[in-house]
Amino acid sequence: MVTDLRDGLRGGADDGVSGGVPGEVREEGLAARVLRELAGPARRDAARAEELRRLTGEVADGITAAGFPRHFVPRRWGGTAGGFGELVAGAAALAGSCAGAGWCAALYAAHGRLAAYLPEEGQRELWGAGPDPRISAAVVPPRGRAERRGGGWRLDGEWRLASGADHAEWILLASWTQGPDGREHRIFAVPRGELTVLDTWHASGLRASGSTSVAAAAVHVPDHRTLTLDALLLPLPDAARCHTVPYPMVAALLFAAPLLGVARTALREWTAGARRSADPHPAAHTVLTRASARIHMAGLLLDGAAGRADRGAITPVAVAENRRDAATAAVLCREAVDALFLAGGVGAQAPDSLLQRAWRDATAIAVHRTLDPDAAARGYAQTLLGTPDGAA
Repeated sequence: MVTDLRDGLRGGADDGVSGGVPGEVREEGLAARVLRELAGPARRDAARAEELRRLTGEVADGITAAGFPRHFVPRRWGGTAGGFGELVAGAAALAGSCAGAGWCAALYAAHGRLAAYLPEEGQRELWGAGPDPRISAAVVPPRGRAERRGGGWRLDGEWRLASGADHAEWILLASWTQGPDGREHRIFAVPRGELTVLDTWHASGLRASGSTSVAAAAVHVPDHRTLTLDALLLPLPDAARCHTVPYPMVAALLFAAPLLGVARTALREWTAGARRSADPHPAAHTVLTRASARIHMAGLLLDGAAGRADRGAITPVAVAENRRDAATAAVLCREAVDALFLAGGVGAQAPDSLLQRAWRDATAIAVHRTLDPDAAARGYAQTLLGTPDGAA
């Protein structure tokens, strides 16, 4: 059986893993540019980015050149107003080289979509000179203090987990404010130069993402650079499809995309090690088959969710299905990477092991609250059954 396994793993493109998962790059655009121009530098700089705990400048600039920050920017500002399927494919492809790069790329794009809900004057400040500013954010949960001051707001305090803040031109922050109908979750667009980026990111996984804290001290934000989170639930008038989709339909999808890329890399790395090994894991057939199947299923789930976001009817059920499928895809990817790491033996424990890095990155992504499978299950059951906990 061991001989049969080695022969199968050396079988070439038909083995189902050496050429990647079918449909791994289905879209032209972002994914094609990533693979042609950015995957190599991101892979080369991945270890250095982990040491720095932020992306290298070359990779951050490459993310911009590939088109991630402009992906959801309205066309009137020179943006792409692109699709969710293309972004998922691009972020997954980049995360396959460096999880932190794929994570930041997906979020730079997502935050551009969020900023498109700002008043016209605010959008002009962000994109009047071009559609490519990188936008970081720390908007959930609300933090800091926002006080009403004539014609705007004063911000003070500290906000955590602003991924990619070191390389951002703008940062979106959120605080609780008092509105006419009660408490509001209000978002503020602030030039990064008016904030202090703190050295607080010392996590075990996603080290290269630079998900650090930022601080504001008496920062003034005019009214035209604010919006409430509730605005993101409504479609923009006369807008491209990407600006008609409520954020709960796509938030988990965009966080899950980099995890898919990490899982695919873990599968390729484990398979390459098994091909080289003179003493393969005794259950290698099972490990390989189950992990590859889980990752393939995850890709299909994310493809389907992106398709609903790009083309499907926008209904409460579709929103709940997308959150369900993205959270399930994240579970499948995490389970696959866990199994591959455990089957990697002592070699997977080495400091320079790509499988070890993938395991750390996958674990860090999977615990993000947006991908919580229990919360997704409660929301799905409530939507389908009409009760708070899904009980009949």
